Amino acid sequence: MRTPGRRWRVTLHGWLMVLPAMALLALFTHWPALATLIDSFWSTRRPRRPPVFVGLDNYRSMLADPVFWKSIVNNLWFALGTIPLSMGLALLMAIWVNDRIAGRAIVRMAYFTPTVLPMIAVANIWLFFYTPQIGLLEQVLAKFGAPAHNWLGTPDTALACVIVVAIWKEAGFFMIFYLAALQQIPPTLAEAAALEGSSRWTFFRRVQFPLLMPTTLFVLINAVINAFRTVDHIVVMTRGGPDNATTLLLYYIYEVGFKFWDTTYAAALTMVLLGLLAAVALVQYLLLERRIHYR
Repeated sequence: MRTPGRRWRVTLHGWLMVLPAMALLALFTHWPALATLIDSFWSTRRPRRPPVFVGLDNYRSMLADPVFWKSIVNNLWFALGTIPLSMGLALLMAIWVNDRIAGRAIVRMAYFTPTVLPMIAVANIWLFFYTPQIGLLEQVLAKFGAPAHNWLGTPDTALACVIVVAIWKEAGFFMIFYLAALQQIPPTLAEAAALEGSSRWTFFRRVQFPLLMPTTLFVLINAVINAFRTVDHIVVMTRGGPDNATTLLLYYIYEVGFKFWDTTYAAALTMVLLGLLAAVALVQYLLLERRIHYR
């Protein structure tokens, strides 16, 4: 039986163990978020003009900002295009390379290779594909008699092209998590399903996918975060154009804060982004938590 003095020492020891992590979390996460919230209620400092408390003026300006609403709509379409497709493709690839196929190690490496490439390099690779007239995509389509098309310079196709790049980059990363989860499923379940005469689709729907739900929730949260923090390949490929067709919310925050140097308006935009991510994460947990089967 522990004495009060020993319990106190154990509690103190535990708090001392987590203190470095708590300090780093508070210094580099909580304090910047709080400082950003405070800045969003002030005007931007200018030469010979100190900041002034403006209350909700930055948020009122946001409501009247057409580029902000355009970036929100673009980001929603970007998330809708990248999240289900990258997750579905990752699951298919994981199931494929989990089987005993010829050259399985090479196939796994090929699927995972885009993940280890820097996003700047990936953007430049795909710029070569999309270049008008001389790009690889244009040369292939020309063989079939298709007319030339400026894929990144046309508002109707620019966002779709950026979505394709994001899916190609992220699917291999999500595949690793699904592959690890598949390898944790006992092989006796597959043997029992085979004895019962179940098809592969039935085994996947009834056994594998329910057991993959914890991994699916984890991958979904990461996919949502990635969909709203995309900025680097937008900078390289389109710079938000044409006519703001590929301007995503984080890229607009980058432009406002570092190009137009309106830091407090950028802070208000950042708080909206954080609020959106928090709301989406809450909905994900509320909808999926009951469907998750932990072992």
